[in-house]
Amino acid sequence: MDGMDDDASAGRLGDYLRARRDLVAPQQVGIPAQPNRRVPGLRREEVAMLAGISGDYYLRLERGRDDNPSPQVLESLARVFQLDGVETEYLLGLGTHRPRPRRTRRVDRVPARLHHLLAALDVPAFLESRSFDVLASNPLAEVLSPRLVPGRNRLRDLLLDPEEREFHEDWEAAAADSVAAFRSTIGDDVDDARVVELVGELSISSARFRSLWARQDVRRLVGGTATVHHPAVGDLTLNREKLPVGELLVVLYYPDEGSDAAERLRLLASLAGGLPEGRARAAESPAAPEHGDS
Repeated sequence: MDGMDDDASAGRLGDYLRARRDLVAPQQVGIPAQPNRRVPGLRREEVAMLAGISGDYYLRLERGRDDNPSPQVLESLARVFQLDGVETEYLLGLGTHRPRPRRTRRVDRVPARLHHLLAALDVPAFLESRSFDVLASNPLAEVLSPRLVPGRNRLRDLLLDPEEREFHEDWEAAAADSVAAFRSTIGDDVDDARVVELVGELSISSARFRSLWARQDVRRLVGGTATVHHPAVGDLTLNREKLPVGELLVVLYYPDEGSDAAERLRLLASLAGGLPEGRARAAESPAAPEHGDS
């Protein structure tokens, strides 16, 4: 079983190296452009030369024949591929051998205290799993988007639901960021049953997902801003925060104080039936709360 884990880890490392090699133009690393060049990115021997390793050793890495490269080698490759801190950390993780138990479908339980937290907030807020499944949400999140309800998946909706294209001001950027954040979140745990199911579904149903997934981009999607178009109140530019609680994330959308978005969010609150009633509904109907947690 451990040998199979070693092969899988080495295969993921090789896949990542090949994907990143294809994305680096020769000119980016000081190699003159050649008119008849057939390779879209760097050649293997060029990567090896720039990283200070032998061409044979780099070939073994790409082909999964070495499952335990040194951190120094991986950091050298990260420099060649011009990876940022998050991408370098991901690469180092792929090169770390650690046996993993066989995965089964994860059951995400929402502690009752998190339901109470969502109910107490007066901004759109919801709880998502590492696979971007929505596990709980408050009424203001649901009136911001009818897709922010338990049972939906943020990545599936973003890539497959036509309304998401209209909802996001820059859908292309949102899709690219979300797929890269999904890969970063799951790390090398790609044999998790839920991850396998979701990646398989999106690979079949979305050409955009297939192209983004093949790039092997990784990035953290924790803070920032998002501009969305709401059919009732128009455009809203909101700040986004993702706060980790164990393996779950509390996601908040909130406006700058005194902004047009703040006024429009107050209008949305009235459409939600008023916050006090919404809070009571959220607090009284938790979905699968964790026993003994309050």
